[in-house]
Amino acid sequence: MKNIVIAIATAAVLIPTVSFAGERDHNDRAMIQYNGPVETVTVAKLLEDTGMFTEKQAIVEGQLVKQLNHDTFIFSDGTKEIQVELDDDIQWPTAIDSTTKVRLFGEYEGGNTPEIEVDRIQLL
Repeated sequence: MKNIVIAIATAAVLIPTVSFAGERDHNDRAMIQYNGPVETVTVAKLLEDTGMFTEKQAIVEGQLVKQLNHDTFIFSDGTKEIQVELDDDIQWPTAIDSTTKVRLFGEYEGGNTPEIEVDRIQLL
């Protein structure tokens, strides 16, 4: 009898938990593709602050001019170049090359090798 009560209590706790923990990806929602003006910053301005603990949100426009590995690129906006690391879940809408103008949304991090960790990329 005691085992039956424990089994029922366990099921009562686990069944609602399992039903809410589906395999749905939170990125399935449609993203807003706003193509209007946004406040951007130049790479030169970002590189003025390369402190070890510098972290700030940044939006930059320019080109990915060189690929270093599968998710790391050199980005140039015409003022300077900076290393960028693309988030693993970024999906490319189309093939791009070093002349394709893009807008990168991410977090700038200073330090020995300043970089932008890119959360989203938009083709311009």
